[in-house]
Amino acid sequence: MPSMLDAVIVGAGPNGLTAAVELARRGFSVAVFEAKDTVGGGARTEELTLPGFRHDPCSAAHPLGINSPVFRTMPLDRYGLEWLQPRLPMAHPFPDGSAAVLSRSVAETAASFGPRDAGAYRRLIEPFLPNWDTILRDFMSLPSTALPRGPLALARFGLSALPPSTWLMRRFRDDRARALFAGLVAHVIAPLGGIATSGVGMVFALAAHARGWPVASGGSQSISDALTAYLKDLGGAVHTDYEVKRLDDLPPARAYIFDTSPTALARIAGLGRSYERYRYGAGVFKIDYALDGPVPWTAKEAQSAGTVQIGGSSAEIGAALRAASRENRAPDPPFLITVQPSVVDPSRAPAGKHVFWTYGHVPNGWDGDFTEAIERQLERFAPGFRDRVLARATAGPAAMAARNANYVGGDIACGAASGLQLLLRPKPSLFPYGTAHPAVFICSSATPPGPGVHGMSGHNAAKAVWRRLRTP
Repeated sequence: MPSMLDAVIVGAGPNGLTAAVELARRGFSVAVFEAKDTVGGGARTEELTLPGFRHDPCSAAHPLGINSPVFRTMPLDRYGLEWLQPRLPMAHPFPDGSAAVLSRSVAETAASFGPRDAGAYRRLIEPFLPNWDTILRDFMSLPSTALPRGPLALARFGLSALPPSTWLMRRFRDDRARALFAGLVAHVIAPLGGIATSGVGMVFALAAHARGWPVASGGSQSISDALTAYLKDLGGAVHTDYEVKRLDDLPPARAYIFDTSPTALARIAGLGRSYERYRYGAGVFKIDYALDGPVPWTAKEAQSAGTVQIGGSSAEIGAALRAASRENRAPDPPFLITVQPSVVDPSRAPAGKHVFWTYGHVPNGWDGDFTEAIERQLERFAPGFRDRVLARATAGPAAMAARNANYVGGDIACGAASGLQLLLRPKPSLFPYGTAHPAVFICSSATPPGPGVHGMSGHNAAKAVWRRLRTP
């Protein structure tokens, strides 16, 4: 290791690894330090239940990963990353046994909403697809790391994206489309009436139509492992099982980049009360299942979908989000996000068996047991589900935070994605990746563009760092 590194990265999650890669491939010397004994952060894979059942403790389906502007510039396939596409990216079943779907096809998606809303959905989505890559790159590079490549397309997208999703959903006459769209917004645990929540739903929908909602072959760990292998080939170093409690624990460097929560950054870097106003959002209660067979969904569309949203109506979803985010109570019935990787990746479980992943939203730091409420909701859409369960691994907010210190109080978004904090994180600033210390930066999901396994927070932070390192 050189006596003075150009950059040290704290935390080997997707954003920290991406920041390291981006600097290393521009010729800077970098080293990553990770407290856990393996890399991955929110993109890991472990045997949580029974031998041979490989589960993703956090992220599992990756619409933003396969669409990521920065991942698409990297040769990650050479390092073992393979995207597997289920027949349907996502299904949203209803209590009557029918389902709306988010398909690769706009037409198939629109048709699943029924004739009264098919045209409205196509008019909303189709104008943006031809310029999707440019729009996404510009949207995920804001606020100040790059000039827009397609300013007119971005402006048109912004007109639809900035209002609350409750406004956008007025375009739809029936609840099938509204419920599916409400579920898309709920992926960032954002109350439906918040600013720019229309954009959240539209990004997820457009991502599905552009490149799908795949899983990573072998599990989400494959993403982290590919980034790590690429980084090492570029000359970067990765040190695991290395907990950082203060800056003095790290080797000398020209820049320090933290893939951590703002709370941890302030503590380690001695930044005092710099982020005292930063808000953490609702937590999650997650269950990973080993199943004796596929989930017995009543809706046939759900049987071939990689991701399945569980919420009986848009009102039910909105009520669940309000309960967890604002009313400080666990919702019943909960809104659930579920992923069934083994419908497309049989390597994740023994022959004929399946892994299944689900979580519901609960208040930050909630210490109850949500298992019964979750399984009652699953049985509503998949009668006989409990009969398929071989084993389950449950993780409430405290367990989620123990797995990943960025999930403060069980908040997997590393900060409330509501109000202005959805867009201006970790504080209102044109330079969100910098801190009060000129050599210290932050690159976690607490910075724009926010949560998800896409690496763009790491890319944007790295850009701010390399501009500083090149300044005489």
